[in-house]
Amino acid sequence: MAGIKTLIGKGTMAQNHRPWPRAVVTAETWAGAIAGLAAGQWNLLGLWGEPACVHMALLDATDGEIAVLSLDGASGRYPSVGLHHPPALRPERTIRDLFGLEPDGLPDPRSWLDHGNWDLRHPLATKPSSVPIEKTYAFLPAEGPGLHQIPVGPVHAGIIEPGHFRFTANGETVVRLEQRFGYVHKGIEGLMTGATIAAASRLAARTSGDSTVAYGLAFARAAESALQIDVPPRAIYLRALMAELERLANHLGDFGAICNDAAFALMLAHCGVLREKVLRIANDVFGHRLMRDRIQPGGVTGDISSDDFTTLRALVADIAARFPALVDLYDNTASLQDRTVSTGIVTTELVRQYAAGGFIGRASGRAFDARKNLPYAPYDSLAFDVPLLDAGDVNARVWIRIREIEQSLALVTQLLDRMPEGSIRSNLPAAGKACEGMALVEGFRGDILVWLSLHPDGTVARCHLRDPSWLQWPLLEAAIEGNIVADFPLCNKSFNCSYSGHDL
Repeated sequence: MAGIKTLIGKGTMAQNHRPWPRAVVTAETWAGAIAGLAAGQWNLLGLWGEPACVHMALLDATDGEIAVLSLDGASGRYPSVGLHHPPALRPERTIRDLFGLEPDGLPDPRSWLDHGNWDLRHPLATKPSSVPIEKTYAFLPAEGPGLHQIPVGPVHAGIIEPGHFRFTANGETVVRLEQRFGYVHKGIEGLMTGATIAAASRLAARTSGDSTVAYGLAFARAAESALQIDVPPRAIYLRALMAELERLANHLGDFGAICNDAAFALMLAHCGVLREKVLRIANDVFGHRLMRDRIQPGGVTGDISSDDFTTLRALVADIAARFPALVDLYDNTASLQDRTVSTGIVTTELVRQYAAGGFIGRASGRAFDARKNLPYAPYDSLAFDVPLLDAGDVNARVWIRIREIEQSLALVTQLLDRMPEGSIRSNLPAAGKACEGMALVEGFRGDILVWLSLHPDGTVARCHLRDPSWLQWPLLEAAIEGNIVADFPLCNKSFNCSYSGHDL
């Protein structure tokens, strides 16, 4: 089969799209891209729409080549990607809900984000419909002796986001899990249209609160690519410092929470203390516990002092001293191992088909980390390892987090040691002409994609944000099959996908 360069060479290249190329292609070339996806030649990075256009971002994992294919003038219909490549099913259902574009041959025509509660149907289409859809949602049928269904959610017995899980079980064994999301759809992409870059940056940072640094960074890098801005080296290092602190806080929280779901609350308490230390020091150093809105296109909003360096080094030393005992406790507690080992297995074939990143992909043998595979500054000059396992179970996902905590501690030290002097912000130039930018940034869950199109006056024409969870949530349905119902909270927490980032 042809490579990505050959594929996009058949189309009309879009002007001012950076750093990777975008081509407007024919339906025949679009079908060729689908065939490559179905054959496993490429990874689907993203699939999104506009009122009369659909876009598909592809990655060739062998050489790191990325390209965007656009099928323009769709006249309301386009060839379905999901018909041949299952990871595209939910994005296509979303495109259908938001823009009214119909994928020909889509195997599952049910709505995804639209639950029948919106005032308009296809709200981002050129001419939205005033007729809402039916609120009744038909879950997939299950037939067989001894089967019963267990509905869970969308409201849960905890302070978590809403999502519905429909289990079909035979006794305690799960035969099928079907998810339904969309309950926290915020309309971020619609709100971004026409917004200033500053306003859009704030919206991006609120896509998923626990990844606000990663989203802020991804949006900033997309805007900087579109406008061809050079960011000061010190700002680049400060951004990475915030990104690693965010990774530390989330991985520490997940490590404790997974153990808590296996009835080992002691680990939750100890990890909670360490996570709280990270958040408090982030607040002291950057002025916000989650470091939200500290990254903006052009740089960062504030610098750190010599006292902050001392504080951060003390944090690293404290976690490095206390964390190994928690790892030993996990590794030597038989009751924990009994719950996590061989539970919730995701195969290597599935993570590769779905291009699932983060600890979910790396626990199942997919060695992809945007910081390493598509290196961006300052990671291209830092030393770190990407941990990799192939067991694909809850235990493997725990161990990937453990190793990434260790790597992040080392990265924070390197960032502090090598921190450049100088300014922390570059001024944004006027766009002057229509331009487009794209970025792929490694958040704690995996790779976050942002595609941004700007008007000549610098306002947002269109922005698409793709959370890692789009490529991970479907794998949870596969992971729980054959496990007992009581292991679902454990499997779910080991995934820790984002509802908010998924529902946008």
